Amino acid sequence: MTLSDPEWLAVLTSLSVAARALLFTLPVAIALGWILARKKFLGRSLLDALVHSPLVLPPVVVGYVLLLIFGVQGPVGRWLDTTFDVRLVFTTNGAALAAGIVALPIMIRTIRLSLEAIDPRLELAARCLGASAIDRFFSITLPLALPGISAAAVLGFAICLGEFGAVITFAANVPGETQTLALAIYGALQTPGGEMIAMKLALISMTIALFALLAAEWLGRRSRRWTRRS
Repeated sequence: MTLSDPEWLAVLTSLSVAARALLFTLPVAIALGWILARKKFLGRSLLDALVHSPLVLPPVVVGYVLLLIFGVQGPVGRWLDTTFDVRLVFTTNGAALAAGIVALPIMIRTIRLSLEAIDPRLELAARCLGASAIDRFFSITLPLALPGISAAAVLGFAICLGEFGAVITFAANVPGETQTLALAIYGALQTPGGEMIAMKLALISMTIALFALLAAEWLGRRSRRWTRRS
């Protein structure tokens, strides 16, 4: 199966968008997963509902909200434009932001479950031995949760590869900039005689997604075995 230059460009753009999305969402997912798993505070349920809202909202709504906030006329978007000359709308970074927000709830949930599976007595013992909160996190919590974090990263990457609604709403469908595999498939289906192109791109997308899901499942099982042995 051979691909034309525009089709390869859509594949490379998808990988770039997914990698950038993962770069900024993974630290956020780890932080929020740890807060929801370890901390009890007023408004915790509200925070939990907010971070999981992209799961139940149509992706187009997520993209529209991002457009209101990070668009050129939005409060954050205008500030970024006037202060740093940075625009997210209709850019690869904007597509990564939209895809990352959609993938974030799944990543947070996976990491949170991994953290909750860790025996809290291990952290308590380290605390009694004088380890600080930062030491406990990096020497005990993070290593034990690493397989779950890896599974979340792989799963998030796969979701970002296939995201459509939020990306096209916030970043549009710009070839070579924001046209991911999903958008290229949509564009091919809107073109007379583009069915074969759409089929090729769909097969590539499904292959990548299948490998990512298998990797996430393997890492999840490894995480459970690791935490049981610990």
